[in-house]
Amino acid sequence: MSSLNTSLNGKVAVVTGAASGIGKEIARTLAAQGAAVAIADLNLAGAQAVAEEIRAEGGKALGIAMDVTNEDAVNRGIDEVAAQLGSVDILVSNAGIQIVNPIESYSFSDWKKMQAIHVDGAFLTTKAALKHMYQGDRGGIVIYMGSVHSHEASPLKSAYVAAKHALLGLSRVLAKEGAAHNVRSHVVCPGFVRTPLVDKQIPEQAKELGITEQEVIKRVMLGQTVDGVFTTVEDVAQTVLFLCTFPSAALTGQSFIVSHGWCMQ
Repeated sequence: MSSLNTSLNGKVAVVTGAASGIGKEIARTLAAQGAAVAIADLNLAGAQAVAEEIRAEGGKALGIAMDVTNEDAVNRGIDEVAAQLGSVDILVSNAGIQIVNPIESYSFSDWKKMQAIHVDGAFLTTKAALKHMYQGDRGGIVIYMGSVHSHEASPLKSAYVAAKHALLGLSRVLAKEGAAHNVRSHVVCPGFVRTPLVDKQIPEQAKELGITEQEVIKRVMLGQTVDGVFTTVEDVAQTVLFLCTFPSAALTGQSFIVSHGWCMQ
């Protein structure tokens, strides 16, 4: 096995949900290592702003609008990236939302929305990207943004836990199918990262659990960590970079938990 080379010069990456939070940090990290990065997001203005930041720092980036639940929009977006940047070598399926409620009062419409964004979005973007990765067996890397909830359950998160578990199955099937075309897949599973998505959960969980917001942070989010520290966007982005630059298929089909010990498997 050759030594690890962190350069992504000549590679093209698509990161969904990259206008903010974890996706934005991943996009910036991959661009800093030489990849041309497409920032795909429902928020086109936000995606274009991130792309402009990357270009201002000497990188190559493109902001595109993408609703990952819409097959036509996904296909158009991925094809646009390939046309403008050359192809698609890396897909980071990161777009996601959170809705918390106990099962007995979880609306079916919210359940379907969660599956559509997390699971359907992962499937549709993968299918669109594989058209380019499979061409001539040129290969590629697909990374799904899972969660510690890909392995563990928490109250109030039935739809989220189910969706994040599903990504493990999709990744494992892709690892087996994609191997013949030099495509590898991984699931990165962060713990609680202090993003707007997590900040929104704090008062919601406090209300549902009947505890204070500080207790949600200390007990629910950080209580099982080894150091009482939130996982950072940098922690996650560096893990993605490592997997994008790993030189063989030795790790394909695996999940990588990045949680300061919140979950250990």
